[in-house]
Amino acid sequence: MTGQQPTLDDLEPIERASQDELQALQLTRLRWTLQHAYDNVAHYQQAFDAKGVHPQDLKSLADLAKFPFTAKQDLRNNYPFGLFAVPREQVVRIHASSGTTGKPTVVGYTQNDIDTWAHLVARSIRASGGRAGDIVQVVYGYGLFTGGLGAHYGAERLGCTVIPMSGGQTEKQVQVITDFKPRIIMVTPSYMQVIIEEMRRQGIDPRSTSLRIGIFGAEPWTEAMRKDIEDSAGIDAVDIYGLSEVMGPGVANECIESKDGPVIWEDHFYPEVINPETGEVVPDGQEGELVFTTLTKEALPVIRYRTRDLTRLLPPTARSMRRIGKIVGRSDDMLIIRGVNLFPTQIEELILQQGQLSGQYQLVVTREGLLDEVQVHCEVLPGVSVDAARLGAALQERIKTLIGVSTRVQVGAPGSIERTLVGKARRVIDKRPR
Repeated sequence: MTGQQPTLDDLEPIERASQDELQALQLTRLRWTLQHAYDNVAHYQQAFDAKGVHPQDLKSLADLAKFPFTAKQDLRNNYPFGLFAVPREQVVRIHASSGTTGKPTVVGYTQNDIDTWAHLVARSIRASGGRAGDIVQVVYGYGLFTGGLGAHYGAERLGCTVIPMSGGQTEKQVQVITDFKPRIIMVTPSYMQVIIEEMRRQGIDPRSTSLRIGIFGAEPWTEAMRKDIEDSAGIDAVDIYGLSEVMGPGVANECIESKDGPVIWEDHFYPEVINPETGEVVPDGQEGELVFTTLTKEALPVIRYRTRDLTRLLPPTARSMRRIGKIVGRSDDMLIIRGVNLFPTQIEELILQQGQLSGQYQLVVTREGLLDEVQVHCEVLPGVSVDAARLGAALQERIKTLIGVSTRVQVGAPGSIERTLVGKARRVIDKRPR
């Protein structure tokens, strides 16, 4: 594509360190984190004691498996500041989740934490092909959500010119791209599709704009969506990964020269993948639930945080650190339909293989008697003339053949699917009784 390929001189020493050097640093930092959490957070002291472990029991990285997990409910149970490991007066910023399913999860940052975060997002943008002087349009939401400010501070740290657009105002997003000519856009992939649609509505060829790099995160997306966006906009689409409870965006990021899965910045976050049912650590390469332990966070260290993201750990390629495979879904987003496990991204892949359909879709799950039913709502591309019933029947058959789930597919007109203007796309509407 069009992004700038890095040289060895562009990299920090840790990005090309030996495995022995990296693991020695991880062990030192992990011992500090466990002791810091145990000494300063009542929740962790109680959890460690209940499990019969002490920070000094960590003799090797593998010993981390002896320590208890942290779940999102633990953050909610200690709302708002119960997991802070420093006095509240030393916390210079607070972020929180939306709290749509209960109390929000609150995270805090010391000044050192903010500096580390900015540094890692800058590292992520550089890995994506960004350089000092680039104009970056930040379309992630600002406010309590970590996306906007996390991207903003990282881009400034790299030396970029930042346009703090936030989400929504799609017509204005296109106007700013046209007038200010950013080279990089940071946005959810589903909203990038909306921006591309708006460009076409205005008669603008998306491939003709100044954009060369899209740094996409905050929701699972497939290789099919990557290809669709790259082909439509003529850009390199690069995956950034993060979550508020661990830091925010910039926990991991793909490298533009390989685009083979986000590289985990293992000098600050120690990853494990576990069997989500048993909690046992699985070998690298085997799929399971991603777990993170922070190595340098002061205000809110997290020990073995269960992300619910399903992926696998892959060996290093472009950097000295391991990668994660594409997030196939979340263990709490997985739908079980008549005994078959179904992830929305599986449907997305098949929809995008149909050249006549846009990437917008929704799954509506209902229950008829004792049986679950899934309706797949999708839409044709603007200017495409098709037999909607025949196209829907063909997609329905492919879903049944390749995934093993019976569905009803409804193909609508362009623009008939609800668009996300801020944040993540709403892919599943579950109408089953609780």
